[in-house]
Amino acid sequence: MSNEATGANARSASLDAGPLGYLALGLTLLAFGLLETGVFHGTQVADAAGLAHLVGGVTLFVAGLWQFRSGDTFGGTAFAGLGAFWAAWAAGAGGAGGKNAAGLFLLLWAMLALTLAAASWQSGLFSRGVYGLLTLSLLVAAIGTFAGSGGLVKTAGWLAAVSGLVSWYWATTALTNSGWGRAVLPVK
Repeated sequence: MSNEATGANARSASLDAGPLGYLALGLTLLAFGLLETGVFHGTQVADAAGLAHLVGGVTLFVAGLWQFRSGDTFGGTAFAGLGAFWAAWAAGAGGAGGKNAAGLFLLLWAMLALTLAAASWQSGLFSRGVYGLLTLSLLVAAIGTFAGSGGLVKTAGWLAAVSGLVSWYWATTALTNSGWGRAVLPVK
């Protein structure tokens, strides 16, 4: 989750909100993505607004503040920024805005995701997976929204769901391996 530090830069693992943040991100992306694909009949993506607001918005934002407090600038930026995204998305879910406004919203947040993907590239496979797939998901969703292409929007939903699974697995490995004191779940 966080970069390892020693000496004066070391911080207690108990201050790491990384697993909480990645669980919140993973569950929100998974719910949003699966609902966007239309896999569950009789549902729509706006049905994820409550989860997106409380888990994706509030929990991620708090985890971000926690990461800032513990000295993790990347984790703080990622979680607080994505928490703001989900809170804003939940507030506007099912709103009256047009497709151009919705497409621009997605495109602007894709820029944040791209920044996070670039900044995390040296952090390993899971980091690249989460933020790279999130970037692709938001970019494809923006293009699909601008073009009015349901197929592209569904593809974006699948990308978001896979990103959510990667984020969820990353958090699960961190919690499980930490709890057991050894590598129980593979991380590479």
